[in-house]
Amino acid sequence: MKLESMYQDVILDHYKNPRGRGLREGDAEVHHVNPTCGDEITLRVRLDGDTIADISYEGQGCSISQAGASVLNELLVGTTIADARRVQESFLELMQSRGRLEPDDEMEEILQDAVAFAGVSKYPARVKCALLGWMAWKDATAQAAGGEEVTARAGGGENASARAGGGK
Repeated sequence: MKLESMYQDVILDHYKNPRGRGLREGDAEVHHVNPTCGDEITLRVRLDGDTIADISYEGQGCSISQAGASVLNELLVGTTIADARRVQESFLELMQSRGRLEPDDEMEEILQDAVAFAGVSKYPARVKCALLGWMAWKDATAQAAGGEEVTARAGGGENASARAGGGK
């Protein structure tokens, strides 16, 4: 089986069997929309000290945006905020590579199923889809950790809004 086909299978598995889907109690909630294609996500983060206790979400959109949120949940729940930010930065680096970055063993170990999105990085319009949940997580975590209310324009053209205490 070709690597690209395996990557497609991973994305489809996360799309059809989403991890973390369904909004649960959280410390912060954000809603992000990709106006280019209409994908949207409402995401909640619950922290336990500096550990990510839960990430829950509801959304609609393409398989890439929804699978991205599922992979995010699988990778980040149970990690510290610092470790999760390192994973997010690695994913962002991959997505911004425009297909020029071949994931090495170290990146594959960090990103696990998220390396399946390597091929997506070749298509700038789809990168926004893959990053939608990740940008929502970044905003919600910053809000939950700082306890501040945020309304902002997210990078990459996504509309974002957030409120502290989402889902309580």
